[in-house]
Order: sequence, then structure tokens, then C-alpha cells
Amino acid sequence: MPFSIVRADITAFPCDAIVNAANNTLLGGGGVDGAIHKAAGPGLLAECRTLGGCETGQAKITKGYELPCRYVIHTVGPIWQGGDRGERELLASCYRSSLALAREHGCRSVAFPLISAGVFGYPKDQALRVAVDTISASLLGEAAGEEMQVYLLVFSPTPYLLSKKLFSDVRAFIDDHYVDTHYDACSERMRMAQLASQMSGPLYAVPPKKAPPRPSGTGAPAEDLAESAAAGVFSAAYPTLEQLLSQIDESFSQMLLRKIDERGMTDAQCYKKANIDRKLFSKIRSDVHYKPSKQTALAFAIALGLSLEETRELLGKAGYALSPASKFDVIVEYFIRKGNYNIFEINEALFVFDQSLLGA
Repeated sequence: MPFSIVRADITAFPCDAIVNAANNTLLGGGGVDGAIHKAAGPGLLAECRTLGGCETGQAKITKGYELPCRYVIHTVGPIWQGGDRGERELLASCYRSSLALAREHGCRSVAFPLISAGVFGYPKDQALRVAVDTISASLLGEAAGEEMQVYLLVFSPTPYLLSKKLFSDVRAFIDDHYVDTHYDACSERMRMAQLASQMSGPLYAVPPKKAPPRPSGTGAPAEDLAESAAAGVFSAAYPTLEQLLSQIDESFSQMLLRKIDERGMTDAQCYKKANIDRKLFSKIRSDVHYKPSKQTALAFAIALGLSLEETRELLGKAGYALSPASKFDVIVEYFIRKGNYNIFEINEALFVFDQSLLGA
């Protein structure tokens, strides 16, 4: 996916560039800053001493040294002072400046921490909102062929990453619609075992079968005639395999391309809104029988703004269905019912509830 939220250690994450949430001196500190300097070795500090510090909201770049990346992009986030001191714009500028430096240096992948959400005191849910909004806007504005893979690394998916209202609303929807498959399976096994026990008694004893009398004037046993009649009914009621195959209409790929045209979207607009890589979209377009993952199919449904019924239809073309036994499905359904088709916001919720993300 062009943009993913990942639970990982930024000092061990392999990519072209990682972003360091630094202070104005760029000479190291606590939290992510201290961990990156320690993992990179003394060469990083020596180069940082030559940079003359960095203004809040801006970014500077160094080599990666002993880190598993080519570059470290150092950016200085704002200290939270209540939200009315321009903190949001300064934080958004950190992400924009860092992405600009990554592009200037030919980076194809970059990993961010959640800037300012640690000792700088920025509320985590608001810091995440700024990060997602700014990164997604930047990626949507990229020209075809310039796509960059961006990761937002979060140590753990805590509820504090979402607003309290959104978390409560999603949690309540899950409670109302999610079916615990383990519980249901156990209950069903117990019910069937109890029923089998009851049916084993004399009340449910099956009487021996008696052969029906042979119809007069025929040489065929009645059971043979019954079987022939049943076969005729079966043949009339159930089509042959050839008939079923002849009734197949659109494939997933064909329906997807038709929906894109109906909504007046370009291919690039659609796959970017779906958080899908251009190469994967090319495969889907060129192969009429391409079978996507469920996450990919749902991502396109979100990008196209499909209704719940249309989403089910598109999923069906790929061989999937929305299930109340899947927490992932229930969360996506919540956002569709609410008319919220922001795939990055949906992925925030999926991440917090420890589910797979939408996209490739």
C-alpha cells in the first residue's frame, strides 16, 4: 500500500529513509530521538553538529550510518500549548517538509514516527489525525509513476489514537453487530449434541421401511418410478454446470472498471483513493479474471463510495461476502453506513482494533 500504519521499531525498520522527531539542536534527546542516535552510532551526531540546528516545522537530512536506511530526516515538531498557537500547521509542515526532502533524494519509501506525540505533549488522537491527513493529501497529489511508500510507525494500537467519540461509536457498533464465531460454534455443537441425545431415545426410533406395493399393470417397481420422477424434477430445478457457467456475467475486474467510468474517475484517482499500488491496479486492469484479496476489493468499494448493497455486489464478484463473524468486516460496514469513505480514517480504526488495513 502507498500508506500503511504499522506497529514496529523505527530503528530497525528497513526503508530508504526514516524520520527522526528531533529537537531544535538536532544533537539528540530522549524518546525516538535518543533511540535513533544510539542505533545510528557516533557518525550521526557528528554530522548533525554541522547542520546548525533546525526550526520547528522544518526538516534536514543526514546519512543513516549504522541504521538499516540510507537517510535520516530530522524534523522538529511543535510543543503542545493548548492548540491555539499554530501547533497543527507546524506539525503538518513537519510531514510536508520531510516528504519533500525524501523526494529530492530519490527515496521510494519513508517511515515516520508519530511526531510530537511523546514528550512534546501533542494529544495522540489529534497528532494521528494531522499525520494521516497530511500524508494522504501528499500522496494523492503525486503524479503517476512517482508513488512513494509511506509508513507511519506506532508502537502499539491503543484506543487513545482515536477520538473518544469515534472509538466509542465503533466499539458500540461492534458490540451490536459482531458475532463471536468461537462462542457460536461451541453453542451450536452443544445444541446439536443435546438434540442427538434426545433423538436416540425410543420416541425417535425410526420404524423399518416397508416396500411400497408395485403399481398394477406395470413392470417397474414404484421406487424406480419415484426415482425417475425425482431425477426429472432435479434436472428441471437445477441447471447443469454448462448452464451455470454461461450465466456468469461481469468479473470483478470488469465491474470495477465499469464503476470507475460511471463515476467519472480516472484510474489514478481510483487506485490512489483506494490506497492501492499502481502496479497492482495494472494487473487488475489487464487480467479480466484477476482475484483480489478481500482488503483490496473493499478498498475499491470505499474509493468508489459504494453503498452497502453495491459493496456486497462488488465483493461477490471476487468471491467474498461481508460477515458478522468478522470484526474487520463489521468495522468497514460501520463506516459505509455512516457515509464515511475516507480510507485512511477507516484504516486508523482498523489499526486500533488490531485488524488488517484496507488496500493491497
